[in-house]
Formats: sequence, structure tokens, C-alpha cells
Amino acid sequence: MRIALIADAYPPLKSSGAVQLRDLTIELAKQGHNVTMMVAAPELDVPFRAEDWRGVCVLRLKTPKTKDVSYVRRTINEFLMPFAMLRNLRKSPLASVRWDGVAWYSPTIFLGPMVSKIKRASVCRSYLIIRDIFPEWAADMGLMGRGLPYRIFKAVANYQYSVADVVGVLTKGNLSYFMEWGKHPNRRVEVLHNWLADAPDIGSSIAVADGKLAGRTIFVYAGNMGVAQGMEVLIDLADRLQYRNDIGFLFVGRGSQVSSLKIDVLKRGLNNVDFVDEIEPEEISGLYAQCHVGLVTLDPRHKTHNIPGKFLSYMQSGLPVLACINPGNDLVELIEREKVGRVCTKPSAGMLEQLVDSLIHELKHSGPDLSDRCKALSAKMFSPEIAAKKIVAGLID
Repeated sequence: MRIALIADAYPPLKSSGAVQLRDLTIELAKQGHNVTMMVAAPELDVPFRAEDWRGVCVLRLKTPKTKDVSYVRRTINEFLMPFAMLRNLRKSPLASVRWDGVAWYSPTIFLGPMVSKIKRASVCRSYLIIRDIFPEWAADMGLMGRGLPYRIFKAVANYQYSVADVVGVLTKGNLSYFMEWGKHPNRRVEVLHNWLADAPDIGSSIAVADGKLAGRTIFVYAGNMGVAQGMEVLIDLADRLQYRNDIGFLFVGRGSQVSSLKIDVLKRGLNNVDFVDEIEPEEISGLYAQCHVGLVTLDPRHKTHNIPGKFLSYMQSGLPVLACINPGNDLVELIEREKVGRVCTKPSAGMLEQLVDSLIHELKHSGPDLSDRCKALSAKMFSPEIAAKKIVAGLID
């Protein structure tokens, strides 16, 4: 099939979405499809740039800047983004291509107009890969009221849903959100789990053995540190465990809460916590090879379901997890059923401390069994091969 995939993130960006799309496009090409990745590129000083990367045509389209800007400017520019992409697509050599299918990745919620135009011109099917349900989660978190801004974002999101023939949601718990939408005879909603390709250990710029946490059992968090993650409970946990010289907490990444988390650690005088800036995605396996447990947190105010990309990377590397997530999240049942770590749904450092003791005991006495279960779960549920086949089936059917 000739497939157009559209998003606002792709390498060299280091976000989990960019990494997922890299792995998906490579897998689609490996399965014999002709894949073009159309990606928003505010950094360009020309309308478009086309490049071939590992068998994938990457078409970067000039757009207004939407990252690392104020919320107001970001919102305006995200509204403008799909129209800028369409305008610059018309200037590219791919302007007249007819596609056999078009898929797009959300977030962002603003790509609907571009998908609609391509879908109508090519008379093809469309597949929406939706990883979080915005603006619902923002309203649940109290980051946004349910007034006019919410209703505007909701209308934008509903428009992108109307353009899709198939919606792939992150977990089965999110199927109910699209129950009414899916009643239309020509629509289908299905579970499309996150995915992550195998990554060789090429080493890492972070050397735990040379740092302040050397010799400890390392609990690592790698990824975005924002409001939605609710990471304050991990600092509370580190505070409670400061008396234990055998445990260390390593936080790797960036995000809106990094500065406040660092200040909190300094105020408390914690010597069992270290922060490191984000690293290249290719270094993650090398980092995890030096660690023992992966950390997952989600703010308890979330009402939608989410299996964060970092959970996949922990499983792939054989790291069990210590998770503190929102009640009812499908990830709770998954961790407990597959026996790949410990999880609680109350942001309580005291409860997490008990889970740490239990998990460390298992680490010491289970041999390779615990790590093997993690790797088996990764291979069974979270491979790009499974995701690619499911998307292609949705575009054909």
C-alpha cells in the first residue's frame, strides 16, 4: 500500500511520540509498504524538505512553531498548522500523489483538516492513532475548566474523530469513550497498544557507577516530567527512604516540573536523588542496563486510561516497575496479572515504601524470572509488527 502518515513529531525530536512513529514507519516499510511520513517542521526556512531515511520518505513541511512557546501562541499556531502543511504539500513533488490510506497520530488534535483533504482527494480510508484523549484529561486534571476554551478544543477533537474510519485507542478502558462514535456503520474503534522496536545496547552517556548513586539499587524515571505525571509523590518516597543507603532515584528527562522538583530535593537535602537532562533515545537501553526498577507515575485526577511509553521501554529492557497511577487505569490490572512489578492507585509515599520493600525482596530472590516476564510481555503486546499490521488492516477493510 502507498500510505501517508501524518504527525507533528518525528526524529530528531526525542519525544516518545517521535520514537514511536520512527519505529512504526520503519516496520511498515519492512512489511513492504510505500510509506511517506509527513511531519510538521517549524525549523525549516523553506516550504518543504524531502529525505529518504531507512526506506521511509520523510516529507518535512514548514509550519508555525508549536513547541516551547506560550500556551496562547501554541494554540493559535496549532490551529494554523494543518493548513500550513497542506499549503506546503502542494509545493512539493508529492502534491498529486494518490494514497491508498492515510493515518495520523494524536496528540495533536489539530490535523483533521489535512487528513480530510488527503482522504477526499485519494478516496481512501483513514486511521486515527490516538494516544491521549484531549481535552478530557486536561479538564479532569483541573488544568482547564469546561467553559469556552474546553468547548472549542472539544469541537476540534470531534472534527478529527469525524474524519476517521478507524480509531485505535491505547487501552480497552478507552473504548467506552468512543461507544457512540463507533455506532456508525462505517466506523470502528479498536485497541491499538503502544509499540516499541527492539533497541540494542550501545551504551549511554550516563554512567551510574561514576555518579552519586553508585552501588545502589537504582529506581529510574526516564521521560517527560510535567503536571500530568504527578511526580511529587516520588520525591516524598525518596525522602522516606533517605535512611537506606542501598536505594537511589535517578530522574532523566525534561518537562515543566523539573525545576520545582529539583528545588524540592535541594530543600529536603536528599542525597539519594539525581537529575540528568534528556538523552538520545538510542541511549535508553544502555541507561536501563545500569538500573533495576522503572518508575511510572500519573496524576490520580486522570479519568482516562493510559499506558505510558516509558512502561514499554522498561518492559523491553527487563525492568520491573514501581507504579503510582490513577484509579481504574487498565495498567493496574496489566501489572498485577503479568506480575511485572508493584502498583498502587493512591499517591501515598508510605504505601509506595511498602511496595519498594516487597519489590526489592523479589528482585533478590526471583533470579531472572522477573526480568524475563517483563521482556515476554513486551514481545507479546507491544511490538511495532503487531501495530503496523493492525493499522494496515484498518486501512484496507
